[in-house]
Amino acid sequence: MSDLFASAGLANTAPRPLADALRPKALAEVVGQEHLTGPDGALTRLLNARSFGSLVFWGPPGTGKTTVARLLAHETDLHFEQISAIFSGIAELRKVFDAARGRRAMGRGTLLFVDEIHRFNRAQLDAFLPVMEDGTVTLVGATTENPSFELNAALLSRARVLLFRALDDAAVAKLLVRAEALTGQPLPLDAEARGVLVRMADGDGRAALTLAEEVWRSAKPGETFDAEQLQAIIQRRAPIYDKSQEGHYNLISALHKTVRGSDPDAALYYLCRMLDGGEDRLFIARRLVRMAVEDIGLADPQALVVATAAKDAFDFLGSPEGELALAQVTVYLACAPKSNAVYEAYKAATRVAKAHGSLPPPRTILNGSTKLMRKIGYGEGYRYDHDEPDAFSGQDYWPEKLGRQHFYAPTDRGMEQRYTERLAHWEALRRQRRADED
Repeated sequence: MSDLFASAGLANTAPRPLADALRPKALAEVVGQEHLTGPDGALTRLLNARSFGSLVFWGPPGTGKTTVARLLAHETDLHFEQISAIFSGIAELRKVFDAARGRRAMGRGTLLFVDEIHRFNRAQLDAFLPVMEDGTVTLVGATTENPSFELNAALLSRARVLLFRALDDAAVAKLLVRAEALTGQPLPLDAEARGVLVRMADGDGRAALTLAEEVWRSAKPGETFDAEQLQAIIQRRAPIYDKSQEGHYNLISALHKTVRGSDPDAALYYLCRMLDGGEDRLFIARRLVRMAVEDIGLADPQALVVATAAKDAFDFLGSPEGELALAQVTVYLACAPKSNAVYEAYKAATRVAKAHGSLPPPRTILNGSTKLMRKIGYGEGYRYDHDEPDAFSGQDYWPEKLGRQHFYAPTDRGMEQRYTERLAHWEALRRQRRADED
């Protein structure tokens, strides 16, 4: 029945979302991806060569991944087959592959577009490998997640990853102009409100057109909205932020690096981005504690105390009051003197410990708990440091086969300079003790 309606052309008169009605008919009409679809773009070069292999399109929603896949199939006269990893399993894949083999036998290839390809499990992804290798299908997978994390290495080795970028303000503005031309009516927004709408789209072309439709639906004849009215009508879009995926790792990385780089304003910005996106507050608190010990260390030992106290304050107050404690420690850490000397010393000591195995400590510093242990030298000759001048004996604590090592090299930043002075003092005493013994 649906085929009869389609053949009669009734589908052409049915209501269509603006984003679908404005779908580009050629690669040159795609906005915001000039590095791919421009005159010297990667996809343009592939089409000029009349040949391309399997591809993975990686980028945020609403950047044209599905549209470009359709256009590639059209430009190369491949049959376009679209499936979604959300609704497809191995049984559906077998049917698609069998149909593609049939077309291939008749002399026509298949471009198989897989939306949300990162949602397939490893076994399902492996099913694509033989049909990609023998040319049964040209796979074009689309994903909003980092392929390095979400797709297996075998599939990635057979496909080229192309990055789709979030649309910039100029690209979104161009889409709105096209929408006005298609509908024959201007958006009922003043200049400031128009800029707000562009920013609300957050680089998502589909979202921009959906928001524009909402504006047209809401406006009365002759009415023009300002920025405040616009925000009241369409509220706001939720930030593009998936707490379990790449956005989560990108923003926590940005927060950590801005704290390390001593930029409190940028650190607060990324903190608020994460809070606004619904990130687990205790995850942020744990990372702030990590920053205190990794990047500040003994340059300001109080940083660890402040970071831990902020976590406890959030536990005690809850949200939203406790979030101010996270903001306070973020600023404190960003402004604190920085030293990774302990962090680097820890890594160096770990490497040596793993490399040299179970070397026994010198028997001098082992407890002689039994008569037998004392007989073989446990604790023999140990000197109790508190009984020594300067509370320092200078004895050797290192395994004999390893010898003395140096891991901790304090900086002269903040309070850590005190440890430089202490270490130098102890080393001088150690040399003096040895000279006296000789």
